[in-house]
Amino acid sequence: MLLSKILKRCTQIDQYTDLDEGQKALIEKILPGETLQEFRSSYIETAKQLREVQIKQGDEAPPEIQELDFEFVLFASAIIDYDYIMNLIADSTQKMPSQHKMTREQIIGLLKSSSNLMDDEEDLAQYIHGLDWEKGHSVEDLRKGYEAFKVEKYNKELAAIAHKHNLQTVDIKVFVENIMSRMIFDGEKLTDLLEPLDLGWKDRRVKELALMEDLVPLLKKLSGGREISGLKAYE
Repeated sequence: MLLSKILKRCTQIDQYTDLDEGQKALIEKILPGETLQEFRSSYIETAKQLREVQIKQGDEAPPEIQELDFEFVLFASAIIDYDYIMNLIADSTQKMPSQHKMTREQIIGLLKSSSNLMDDEEDLAQYIHGLDWEKGHSVEDLRKGYEAFKVEKYNKELAAIAHKHNLQTVDIKVFVENIMSRMIFDGEKLTDLLEPLDLGWKDRRVKELALMEDLVPLLKKLSGGREISGLKAYE
């Protein structure tokens, strides 16, 4: 892949610490940092979509997609992590002038250009979008705010799924949290969850598949890449 070759060459160039200003300016002219960041963001977003196809379709995915091997390590950064982003937001939302001050869009762009926080990127971007950029935020307040944001989003997702499938939100929540506490999917618990709907076995099977289609992405997100035993039957 051409972009991989470019990134490898950029890494090699970064190892030179004795570049003069003229050389740095020439490199910036050939490939502006902003353009490279946009390339990185586009690659990561496309790779995430194609990786999802690989996971969902497995052997049924088109051969050219099955063969793809995403080099996320090239898009990782030793600098851009959760702490860095939170500190950057705190610095950029202070009322005092700062040479490090960045816009909301710039920080989200930086976030999207690194694979370090790829699994949290969507939530972090939504959280950043909702912040008052004219109000000073401390790192501690940002952390607490983000945790509260994730809890609220999680509860809303569960409520939406429960409403869609005519179930009680509290029952869905207990079902999901029981799976996550043991990292085991229990088919009998799913049968118990649907019991109040009083369905025949054929209709219950249809409802199980429809419900799990909505729950699997949430469970996989909550698992953070860990395997949930027994879940593959519904993936």
